[in-house]
Amino acid sequence: MQEKPSQGLKPTAPEGTQQTRVRKVVIDNERAGQRIDNFLRGELPGVPKGRLYRLLRRGEVRVNGGRIRAEYKLVEGDEVRIPPARIRAEGAPPSEKMATDMLDRVIYEDKRLLVLNKPSGVAVHGGSGISHGVIELLRHSRPDLKELALVHRIDRETSGCLVMAKRRSALRDLHEKFREGKVEKNYLALVVGNWQLGEQLIDAPLHVQNRKNGERHVVVSGKHGKSAQTRVSLSRTYVKYSLLQCAPLTGRTHQIRVHLDHAEHPIVGDERYGDDDANRKAKKFGLKRLFLHAQSISFADDGGNDLHFTAPLAEDLERFLTVGIIDAKRK
Repeated sequence: MQEKPSQGLKPTAPEGTQQTRVRKVVIDNERAGQRIDNFLRGELPGVPKGRLYRLLRRGEVRVNGGRIRAEYKLVEGDEVRIPPARIRAEGAPPSEKMATDMLDRVIYEDKRLLVLNKPSGVAVHGGSGISHGVIELLRHSRPDLKELALVHRIDRETSGCLVMAKRRSALRDLHEKFREGKVEKNYLALVVGNWQLGEQLIDAPLHVQNRKNGERHVVVSGKHGKSAQTRVSLSRTYVKYSLLQCAPLTGRTHQIRVHLDHAEHPIVGDERYGDDDANRKAKKFGLKRLFLHAQSISFADDGGNDLHFTAPLAEDLERFLTVGIIDAKRK
């Protein structure tokens, strides 16, 4: 991607922001195929989504001198006019320890992909009051990863396999595989109660509700919800708990958490959808967070070879299964 020299910053923006000047960017092969609205989100960080769409509707964003719609997909050689905007200024860099620790969690890397065993408590990217997520930490450790992008997302509280693309072409290919259902994901979830439903396909549409302060809460809704399916089977029983294998066939927000609560077996440690009394007891015996782990992810590479990545169960979750549950049984 080439940027023409009209780029610059005006010194008049309020503290914490920067005022950009008009820029013209020529799209290269790696950016080709990306929707213009998604392209603008990366070029104008911190600008609200509604503002970006207004810029498009008003014709302030131009491609090859003409107006375009938000769904327009960029073509190699396109010249994009990016209008002036007030963007979020770069904050303080992350600590070197945080960045190095994240780099140590890489479980696979090639010229197109990077797969991470994400720890619980770290968001996949910064924003909404979060200074540094996985993407920012890895980019800080490795300047060569400036184009690193999320292929999919997992919740901040969830640990395990997270796939990222190092090139736009890889991102496009994997997004297509997700849309076509050619990616297999498996999670481990410890739930409250004795699961006696055998292998079960939970087919319950989900609807995202936005609560005060932008908090997202998901509910099962036949009227407003989008199709959501999760295949669930029992791995092992632990008296008051059951360890389940969960394979989401769709990718809705908080899907596994809401589906298991809907099946009356909420995930242990889930403060948003779980059982408060069960969570307090589990915390007393060592479980400090949501017991949900992205155990594996599988898909074919661009040459048709099967790729399968596995992240071992996080130490805190393993410790609860081997020590915390035993302590709870004794008392």
